[in-house]
Amino acid sequence: MRANSLWIIVLSFFVALVLQVLPMPDLLPMETGYLRPHWVALVLIYWIIALPHRIGLIIAWLLGLLMDVLLGSLLGQHAIALIIVAYIASSLYQRLRMFAVWQQSLIVFGIIGIDRLVNFWIQSIVGQSEWSSWYLLSPFVSALVWPWIFLVLRYMRRLFNVT
Repeated sequence: MRANSLWIIVLSFFVALVLQVLPMPDLLPMETGYLRPHWVALVLIYWIIALPHRIGLIIAWLLGLLMDVLLGSLLGQHAIALIIVAYIASSLYQRLRMFAVWQQSLIVFGIIGIDRLVNFWIQSIVGQSEWSSWYLLSPFVSALVWPWIFLVLRYMRRLFNVT
């Protein structure tokens, strides 16, 4: 892997992490935080589909630990969820490549939904959360954002010849 290829991947994950931890404006109701797409999982899914031989479970685990530190959550919570996301995406990557982008969005909805359920499950075990139907908004918004994430990252991958 060339050096600039690595930097494109690292930069995309860095931007996703920044978007994930960026605070919502104070004048918005608290519930609008549920409308935030799961940026890190979306970028992770893309790179697993595009470069399954380069991006996998170890990267997912490291990203999850970094998210845990940045968000101040239980250490390992996001790591476990992102490993599950990476495992599902790597299991389905050949099929996902054949689907149209809108069909991929449906699969992404399911994968992000599983991520949200794992995070909720871990939070409920330690007594930090109660179920709300608001949890279903993040997978829905992530599925709506997926086509743009896919197109932008594919453009960047082709522009900088990331292999």
